[in-house]
Amino acid sequence: MADVPPSASAVESQSENYHARQESIPGMVRRLSRELIESNPPEGFMAATSDIASSVVAKLKHHNHNQEQDQLRRSTSGENGLDLNRSTSTPGASSDGATITAPVDVKNEPVSVKQTEPFENGYHFPPKYSFKESTTHGLASFWKYFITPWGFFWTLYGLNVVAWGGMLFLLLCNAAPAMCYPTCDDIDSPRRKWVEWDSQVLTALFCVTAFGLAPWRFRDLYYNLRYRFKGDQAALRRLAGIHRSWFRLPGSQNLPVDVGPNNIPDDVPREYLALPENKTPDPPLTGTRAPPTPVWRMDYVIWCMVLNTLAQCALCGIMWGQNRYDRPAWSTGFLVTVGCVIAMVGGLEMFLQGKKVKSIEGVPCSERDLKKLASDREQGILHYNNLKAKKPKEKKKKKVKDVEADAGREKSGSEV
Repeated sequence: MADVPPSASAVESQSENYHARQESIPGMVRRLSRELIESNPPEGFMAATSDIASSVVAKLKHHNHNQEQDQLRRSTSGENGLDLNRSTSTPGASSDGATITAPVDVKNEPVSVKQTEPFENGYHFPPKYSFKESTTHGLASFWKYFITPWGFFWTLYGLNVVAWGGMLFLLLCNAAPAMCYPTCDDIDSPRRKWVEWDSQVLTALFCVTAFGLAPWRFRDLYYNLRYRFKGDQAALRRLAGIHRSWFRLPGSQNLPVDVGPNNIPDDVPREYLALPENKTPDPPLTGTRAPPTPVWRMDYVIWCMVLNTLAQCALCGIMWGQNRYDRPAWSTGFLVTVGCVIAMVGGLEMFLQGKKVKSIEGVPCSERDLKKLASDREQGILHYNNLKAKKPKEKKKKKVKDVEADAGREKSGSEV
């Protein structure tokens, strides 16, 4: 039987499939590159800890921002019997049933009503709970985080780091004299063997974050260098979108308070917005935007994370390139300490800046928080309207000599 020549349509179809296969690899590379550029990295152990710690533990975020704001508006307007703006100068009953004649806080101490009033838009920070309630809320929040894949992973990871690190610390302190046979410093003693095994396990654990997060860390470094050496504002805007939880762009404090990922008018200056624009920070709940974050703090955090990865490379080279007989005694402890300290100070910086932003822009209130605020206010129990729910520290008054010196400088300046 003679072969039937393929039709023109079949030849064209085969040609299209061939070109599609040829273009699939470059297309896939471009797609993965785009996803890497726009994706947020899985939080490292220190970064995840800092983000959780900078939030108020005693709250359960089971409502989105729109629902919370709607509930807050209803509460402040007096609906459902809840009125946060109602005057509290009249006597009431405290939580233990005692009659009070002046506003007090949760510790039954007199407070200034001005420091407890909601913001102009009706927002109030979450109230302060008792130790028992805070512990219950904290455990509930931790459980919700723990049952997520990343939450379970980082919890297990953290427990391993604490367990193996604690054991290594005890061995270095000679807390197990029975292992010092024939002597504590003998290379073949049980103590030195366990020090080696612990160090190897910790090295492997530190590789998880140092190398697993390396692509995102060096991506951030690339953006940072483009901004520093080429003045690329788009690179800084991308970093602002990646670190939106704690970093604020220069000029972003001038944005209208209603501008957010879902509301970006055409006349808004684009240099004040993150890239992509849907990663612009949410509108501040307090109606006040946090001031711009100094860009050097972004440099600091990025270089801390990059140096952590580089220190881990050196640690792996020492631990796996040499045996315990030839390895310098100081190298392991030095590199482990450097890697840990660098990661900790980077995480601490994110924690402090995140806490600063939240203290100005506010944190979401749950329905439980709103009910407690309204219930306590009806009883004359007020809560300070700040992140810590504590009395603000009073500014130290200048001494008379300092005041006179300032006045003298102002006078001399005006004469000149």
